[in-house]
Amino acid sequence: MRCAVYVRVSTDKEEQKASLKYQKELFYRYIEEKGWDIFEFYVDVQSGTTSKRKQLQRMIEDAEAKKFDVILAKELSRLARNGELSYKIKNLCESQGIHIITLDNAINTLEGNTHMFGLYAWIYENESQSTSNRVKATLRSRANKGLFKGSVPPYGYEVRNGQLQIRGDNTPDVVRRIFNEYLSGSGRESIGRRLYKEATPTPAEVAKKKNAGDKWNDSTIRLILTNPHYTGDLVQGRTTTISVTNKKRKKIDKDSLIVHKDTHEAIISREVFNAVQQQLKIRTKHITAPKKHLFTNTLFCADCSTGMWYRHNRAGYICGSYARHGSKACSNHAVKEDFLIRTILSDIKMWLDQIDKEAYVKELEEKSVKSKLQIQKQLDKLTKEIDTLKKRKKNFVNLLADELLTHEEYRENVEATNTEINELVLKKSELASEFEHENVTENLSQLKSELLSFLNFDELTPEMLHRLITRIEVREDGMPRIYYRFSAPNN
Repeated sequence: MRCAVYVRVSTDKEEQKASLKYQKELFYRYIEEKGWDIFEFYVDVQSGTTSKRKQLQRMIEDAEAKKFDVILAKELSRLARNGELSYKIKNLCESQGIHIITLDNAINTLEGNTHMFGLYAWIYENESQSTSNRVKATLRSRANKGLFKGSVPPYGYEVRNGQLQIRGDNTPDVVRRIFNEYLSGSGRESIGRRLYKEATPTPAEVAKKKNAGDKWNDSTIRLILTNPHYTGDLVQGRTTTISVTNKKRKKIDKDSLIVHKDTHEAIISREVFNAVQQQLKIRTKHITAPKKHLFTNTLFCADCSTGMWYRHNRAGYICGSYARHGSKACSNHAVKEDFLIRTILSDIKMWLDQIDKEAYVKELEEKSVKSKLQIQKQLDKLTKEIDTLKKRKKNFVNLLADELLTHEEYRENVEATNTEINELVLKKSELASEFEHENVTENLSQLKSELLSFLNFDELTPEMLHRLITRIEVREDGMPRIYYRFSAPNN
């Protein structure tokens, strides 16, 4: 368990500094007893009523990136003294699979003890809701004055002094192109595919959002086609959060929208915009996503790892990335379904012939006895090595507490030790599994039964396919690499 330790004091007075040191000592002892690792100490000298604490925000960002497994705090009030923040931390941790433990035993999600969250949230939620209502009133007042209140302007625009202004790059032309191509009969998917192929920056890339993708998806094209801002009107208050603790947004009734006509220069004429809205109602989206078929979720492109999509006109499968985004994303990997079925049946028959050879079985049994002895010796050796490394890790915590190691040195040592332990544990798990399955007669009998039942079926069913095969990868030349559950992959 990688621990994020949050420590907070309200002021930098001497008695508070002593409290800071005392809190750290508590955590050192607790973590050493558990045999866990310290990922980072996050220390704030600030009031707990605000969420704008530098180290708290850094810890939240690290939690979003799943850099640790558990948050430790002396008590819940050290983390938050308002309901909104309490729920934010709680919801974030739940979504990321991170646990929260307070040393006063009020909160311990490892043991299912979370009842104190509700109490803290109830006490401060009304105050948080009042603050939220005041902020919304301010934004609505700003919108009523005809000022853009969003954080990110529509693609093709920028904000200057609260007003939308057309950008000086090619993004307005891209907007015009999207509207024109759609009216000319192109679907949203095909428009997006062309923009991606030409390496046109997406709205997320232009806005410099984190993790912005370079692919123009159907939803991105639709958002542009339905945005009334492009006609020169400022239409705001289209959605709002459900509550202060639930950031999910809901649509606002049309009659309640704040509309200001002709507040900025239009990119699209009203006639073109209205024609597009009419077309959106009439036309249905062309479905290019794959329909489920025999090898769906089993067949993948060997180069980009995207799932292969079935196409009736080809009686086979093509790379999903190529199908959606064209040759810029991947090449045209393709394979016929009947070829895959014939290949698998041929492999199964070959293994059945091998299993029926008595000399082959006897040779395997002799090797199995020797193999089991060797595996047991290796397992015993690995257990001793893992125990030694775990003792070494505990010693690192003591060295850190005594300031004989810097935190950077501690982390480097722990990471290196964890890598060794993980490698040994993985190796031990593989060997243990190998030891359990080292019964040649039983295994071959079970395998033969499986294979015979497979061949007795008139057709290859998804159930049988998934019992025998974990994954199939198709190369650019159309040849499959099949990963059977009971052997090395076959080309």
